[in-house]
Amino acid sequence: MPPANPYPLLVATVLLTSLAWSDCLPVAEARKHVGEIKCITGTVIRVKQGSRGVHFLDFCDDFRLCPFTVVIFPSDLKSVGDVRQLQGRMIEIHGKVKEYDGRAEIILEEYRQLSGAGARIPPLPKNYDVEKKGRYSAGTFSHPKSKRKTSKRQPPEIVTQAPEDPEQ
Repeated sequence: MPPANPYPLLVATVLLTSLAWSDCLPVAEARKHVGEIKCITGTVIRVKQGSRGVHFLDFCDDFRLCPFTVVIFPSDLKSVGDVRQLQGRMIEIHGKVKEYDGRAEIILEEYRQLSGAGARIPPLPKNYDVEKKGRYSAGTFSHPKSKRKTSKRQPPEIVTQAPEDPEQ
């Protein structure tokens, strides 16, 4: 009996892989699927931190014109990882597509929502503080400012002299 031909198995594997890959939609089509659980794929152009520690993954040069964004809340950063490392990478994000402020978005809550070649990111640095609001730098340390010494103003001294006695 001749050995089994491995090519049909190989072809079937490639087809199934390509079908799984095609399940991800480009960011331009995300708005058509609001309310559905989908996979959206795109290249992260910029990772931006908002005023309250919320991080945004932007897929367009001008985020205001972009049809899709990814939001990571500060409380989810520990379970997601160092999202700053995603800048410039092609990622796939899985989750419920929601609409916010006229754009489609997915809220990234845990690292398992990310897949694709560029999705492996390290955990947050141990000393990363979300409350620093973008002033974190891995290599610099600044000493706390010392309190300024304040002294109370002393009122000017009033010198009193006894009036001269004209009778003497």
